[in-house]
Amino acid sequence: MAPALYEDRWITCEPDRLIIRGYYFPFGRKVIAYRQIRSVTPFKLTPSSGSWRIWGATDPRYWFHLDPGRPHKQTALVLDVGSWVKPVISPDDPEQVATIIEQRRRPSSS
Repeated sequence: MAPALYEDRWITCEPDRLIIRGYYFPFGRKVIAYRQIRSVTPFKLTPSSGSWRIWGATDPRYWFHLDPGRPHKQTALVLDVGSWVKPVISPDDPEQVATIIEQRRRPSSS
């Protein structure tokens, strides 16, 4: 097994896929192949945009994985995976995770 490219308590970036722990009730994980991700969009977390959303959704189009530390974070990432519901993740280092996803979802044409 190849070492993880990134890992925190809730998010792991493996060479070929993203793993989101605490996605399904009660603690199920969601695995997404990078090739399934159409886009990744960072957004600023505020009280009205989900910083206090520990798990679940207010707007059913966006599903927040379990993250009790989210109120202390500044940025989340919305993943467009081609379905009506978009996973929203809040990694400890969103910039690094966004970079990994962007690099891996579009393999280089060499």
